[in-house]
Amino acid sequence: MFINYNNKEHKQRTKVESRVEKWKNIRAWHTGGVLAVTDWVTVLPYLNWLKRKTCSSLTLEYMDGQRAQIEKDIHRGAFFMTNHRDIVLDSAWLSMLLRMRYNIRPYIGIGNNLFGKWWIEPFVRFNRSFVVIRNGNAREVLENAKTLSAYIRHLRQRGKSIWLAQREGRAKDGNDHTQGAVLKMLTLDSENFLDAIYQLNICPVSLNYEYDPCDYLKAQEMQLKRDNPAWKKSKQDDLLSMQTGIEGQKGKVVFRMTSSINHWIDAHRSELEAMSRNEQINAIAAEIDRHIFAGYERYARGDQFDRYIESRLQLIKIDGKDEGFLKERLYEMYDNPMKNQARLGINH
Repeated sequence: MFINYNNKEHKQRTKVESRVEKWKNIRAWHTGGVLAVTDWVTVLPYLNWLKRKTCSSLTLEYMDGQRAQIEKDIHRGAFFMTNHRDIVLDSAWLSMLLRMRYNIRPYIGIGNNLFGKWWIEPFVRFNRSFVVIRNGNAREVLENAKTLSAYIRHLRQRGKSIWLAQREGRAKDGNDHTQGAVLKMLTLDSENFLDAIYQLNICPVSLNYEYDPCDYLKAQEMQLKRDNPAWKKSKQDDLLSMQTGIEGQKGKVVFRMTSSINHWIDAHRSELEAMSRNEQINAIAAEIDRHIFAGYERYARGDQFDRYIESRLQLIKIDGKDEGFLKERLYEMYDNPMKNQARLGINH
C-alpha cells in the first residue's frame, strides 16, 4: 500500500501510535482475564472489608435530578476526574462502586513517587493502573507527558473509562481546584483543545470523607513547610500517609457523580472558540471545579466535631509545635469545601 510520508496527518498518527505502543509495552502488564478474576477474588472482598472496618457508610450518589443523564454520559466510557483526598482509596473505592453498579472498571492514574515498597508497583498494575511519571529533567518530563497523553487518548478512543485526580497531589487545605497543567497534559499534541477535551468526556466526581484520617499529617506538613520552605516529604512520609489513609476512620463517605462537562461545552461553544487556548483551559478548569463543588456533602458539625479536632491536634508530635496554627489548618481543610460551595451559591 502506498503511503504519502509527507502527509502531516499520517506523521502525527504514526507518532501517537508509537507512543501508545511504548506505553503499552513498557509501562503496563497484559493480564487479560486474570485481571478480572484477581479483582473479584482478592481486591473487592478486601475493599468491602475495609469499608465495614473504617466507614459508617460508603455510597455512590448523584446530583439531584441528574442520574438519568449521568448514566447516559458514562454509557460509552467516561473520564472520571475527581478532587483528591486519600492517596489509595479515592480511586480504589470509586472503581469498586462503579464496578459493582455498572460493571465499569476504570483505568487509574497513579504517580510513580508512591512506589516505595516492592509490592506496590505490581499491586497497582494488577488493578488496572498506569503510572504518571513525575521526575526527570525538563525534556524527560515533556516526553513522558506526551506518552501519557497519547495513551489516555488511545484508551478513550477504545471506549475505556479512566480515573485521574484534578491535580497533582492532594489539596491539603481542602481547597480543591483543577490544575491547568493537568488539562494541558491531557491535550498535548492536539491542535484543537476543545475537541480533545470533548472527546475525553470528562464526568467530574466529588469525593467526600466525613473524617480525613490524614488530616493531622497534612496539618503537620503545613507547619513543617511554613517553618522550612525547603522541607520536602520523603518516600517514608508518603508510605505513612498511605497506611494512615487506608486504616483510619472516615465516617460517612459519599462519592457524588455529576454530568459530563460536554453539555456545558455545547452550550458555550461559540464563546469558548473565541478564547485563546489558555483562556479555554482556565474556563474548563473552572467548570470542573463547579461540578465538584456542587457535589460536596454537607456534614453536621458541632461540639462533637470540636472535640474531634482537639483529639487530632494531640496526635501531632513535632518540635516547635504551633497549636494555634495547626488548629486553624485542621478547621480550614474541613471548612474550605463548604466555603467554595457557598461562594458559587450551589446547593444540592
